Amino acid sequence: MTPLVSVVVTTYNHEPYLADALNAILAQRCDFGVEIILGEDCSKDGTLEVCKKFADLYPQVNLISSPENVGWRANYRRCVEAAKGRYIAFCDGDDYWCDENRLAEQVALMEANPKVGLCYTLAERRNERGELVARFPVGEGHTSLDALLHDWCVENCTTLARRELVLDYYATEQPENRSEWLTEDLPMWLYVAAHAEVAYIDRATAVHRLFPDSVSHSTSLAKRLAFCDSSSNIKLWFDERYNGSKQRRHLLRERANTALWVYSHIGSVGEFVNRWRREIKENKFQVCNIFAYGLFAKKLFRMLKK
Repeated sequence: MTPLVSVVVTTYNHEPYLADALNAILAQRCDFGVEIILGEDCSKDGTLEVCKKFADLYPQVNLISSPENVGWRANYRRCVEAAKGRYIAFCDGDDYWCDENRLAEQVALMEANPKVGLCYTLAERRNERGELVARFPVGEGHTSLDALLHDWCVENCTTLARRELVLDYYATEQPENRSEWLTEDLPMWLYVAAHAEVAYIDRATAVHRLFPDSVSHSTSLAKRLAFCDSSSNIKLWFDERYNGSKQRRHLLRERANTALWVYSHIGSVGEFVNRWRREIKENKFQVCNIFAYGLFAKKLFRMLKK
């Protein structure tokens, strides 16, 4: 039987967490077929052994692996291309789902409205100790491209999308040629939002684990800034291509504020000033950026207290 839903699980060095992700997917209560496309990217720990164990026990688990590391982007793509379902859900190997009815509810919503290309939900963000750090989104969930560009609020582990739209994204935008894009889900979901309706369910159905060494939450100044700038530039690109640059001024200010916030916490005063100068040179309106002045004052205050 052809599955209705394909769940893509990409994994690399997730040995302590992967079983939680897979067991939660297998525990879904639904009356349709579900397959798990498990993309293991030549991990250095025991992740592959965990994958093989689940693939041996459950015929709905399709393990995709290779003798060499292909990288996170190619791993995503090969899993998506292997999927057979009408819908694709995502869950990275270190995240997990916390609602047994999420797939059934999301599928019912999308079956009832063929115009909906993406359905996502509220998520919990927890630290390494399992403690709740935040819920995301903090406020309301947005369902238009313009609103999502202004205030991004889609957690990847909560998503369900129509497979043909995800395949269109890979065929149209060819993300493998964009080395400056340091994340896969943000441009994917912006593309879908530009071509279909988006739905939001205001209930937590998944947990995104936060790690200090992850690319999006790294304690490394260079890695943190690279990811933040990449995310901002992705949104600027999609805003220009599909949204008439309506959010350009907001996104430029957001990019500057995010970078300056990072510098204010883990950078030097000189690095902060140099980045601020660059932003002002490129966008004169940054001279009136009150948020930046506040960050600079706090940076100086913390430095003087030492």
